[in-house]
Amino acid sequence: MKRMFKGGVHPHDHKVTREAAIAEIPMPGEIRLSLSQHIGAPASPIVAAGDRVLKYQTVAAISGYVSAPIHAPTSGIVKGIEPSLHPTGRFIPAIIIEPDGEDEAMDTLPNADPEYARGAETWKEMVRDAGIVGMGGAAFPTHVKLNPPEDKPIDMVVANGVECEPFLTADHRLMLEAPDSILSGLRLAMEMVGAKRAVVGIEANKPDAVERMVNADLPEGFEVSVLPVMYPQGAEKQLIYALTGREVPSGGLPMDVGVVVQNVGTLAAIHEAVTFGRPFVERVMTLGGTLPNGPGNYRVPVGTPLSHIVESTGGVAGPAARIINGGPMMGTALSGLESTVTKGTSGLLLFGPGDFRELRPRACVRCGACVRGCPASLMPHTLGNMVEWDLFDGLTEFNINDCIECGCCTYVCPADRNLVQWIRQGKAELVARSRN
Repeated sequence: MKRMFKGGVHPHDHKVTREAAIAEIPMPGEIRLSLSQHIGAPASPIVAAGDRVLKYQTVAAISGYVSAPIHAPTSGIVKGIEPSLHPTGRFIPAIIIEPDGEDEAMDTLPNADPEYARGAETWKEMVRDAGIVGMGGAAFPTHVKLNPPEDKPIDMVVANGVECEPFLTADHRLMLEAPDSILSGLRLAMEMVGAKRAVVGIEANKPDAVERMVNADLPEGFEVSVLPVMYPQGAEKQLIYALTGREVPSGGLPMDVGVVVQNVGTLAAIHEAVTFGRPFVERVMTLGGTLPNGPGNYRVPVGTPLSHIVESTGGVAGPAARIINGGPMMGTALSGLESTVTKGTSGLLLFGPGDFRELRPRACVRCGACVRGCPASLMPHTLGNMVEWDLFDGLTEFNINDCIECGCCTYVCPADRNLVQWIRQGKAELVARSRN
């Protein structure tokens, strides 16, 4: 039985690129591979200026358990390792590669297993060595999710095909064009965690994707579940509750209720790594908004400058007033197109001056709209007030770390209070204090 999680909002989905088949982006003249492609410890470079690298070659190694290696998306010469603008707005060391145009590939990962014969432990090593991370935006190293502690038995793997963010359609297209790869990756993930059941969760506004997945060759134990359209339906805790009725405890993880959630793009990458030995060097993303002349869904090499994506697809129709990495609800606002595609880049959206209403924050009117809309059962108005007034000591008592930063509170606030930004500021302050 499907359940509705508490709260949430229903913005217009603006899925204008849903009919755009996945297309290739030409290789840029320069690749900038940030060493911070994922949550956890940044990768450590193992190449130097002047080295020639081949496609699929490891150029940065794992530097901790929660970390992932990085591979070259094409052949070329390493120009250096230097600070480069990251989508977060920080300058982070990046490996600069000048492609040589030959796209010469090295042997891929060892133990490629098209017959699914080598077993779960080998597959986990391949997922780790392939540098796969969550492709829904969080970019958490996938091999960590697939290695739950022994005291956290997993009975279900959820394939997250919800894609509830407005404008984004990359996952939708992937389900239409590569359902067998997704289901193969889902089967592999099930066996790696020992689960007996798998569910593909898709929102009802993607009926063609539902049909495509249902008509695919579903193995035993698999099912497709159609979910009501409600943001943030694709958030892990909300998705788990909608599909199973299980509530992930405060401060807990999906494994605490016996579930592992993987984005459909991540599952397709698992399939590529295990069956063909291909590391994670490219991903599908959406170029959208109101300005691009070539909006669509594109397969893009990791490390591609965002400016190259826009230029190679026809440019823009006018000056951009808003540039967003990801979706409009949870994405990151960018100052320009100088940063590059990372493994977690699900979309690039560009909007004109008239597309956004400027926020004019006023005092809280205590209407309770943010409380009703919060899917994490928090009191966003209280958290926002505490951060605004520098009352950081009490934030933990109000469970600020349970906030998933979905933006529902800001979206519904009639006083234009940017509550989610204050909450992010409060969480960052608590992290900084914990390090002192």
